[in-house]
Amino acid sequence: MISQRFRFHGHGSLKYLFQNGEGARTKLFGLRYIENSHRTYSRIAVIVSRKITKSAVKRNRMRRRIYEILRQHFNFEKPYDVAVTVFSDEVLTIGHEELKDQLKKLISELK
Repeated sequence: MISQRFRFHGHGSLKYLFQNGEGARTKLFGLRYIENSHRTYSRIAVIVSRKITKSAVKRNRMRRRIYEILRQHFNFEKPYDVAVTVFSDEVLTIGHEELKDQLKKLISELK
C-alpha cells in the first residue's frame, strides 16, 4: 500500500479533479489527472464501484493491487492528483505484469 500522505482526503479534491482534470481510458480502467502546484508530492485515489463486483473483499483486492503497482513502479516528476477508476472485474484475475503494462501505458500519457 502507499503511504497515507499520498492518498486523497475528502471529496472536495476528487470533485475538483473530476471537473477540471484530463483523462485517459483503457478497457480495464480510466485515469483522471491534474497537476497540483500547491503540493510537493502526488496524491493517488483508486476507485472501484460496487457495480463492478458486489463483494467488498474483491473490490479491496483490486484496489490494493493497483496501489501496490503504483507504489513500486511509478514516481511522478511533478506533483499530480491522480484518480484511477476501475471499469472491469478482470483487474482481479489479470496477471501482475499485464496489469502493470496497462497502467504504464496510461501513465505515459500523463508525463
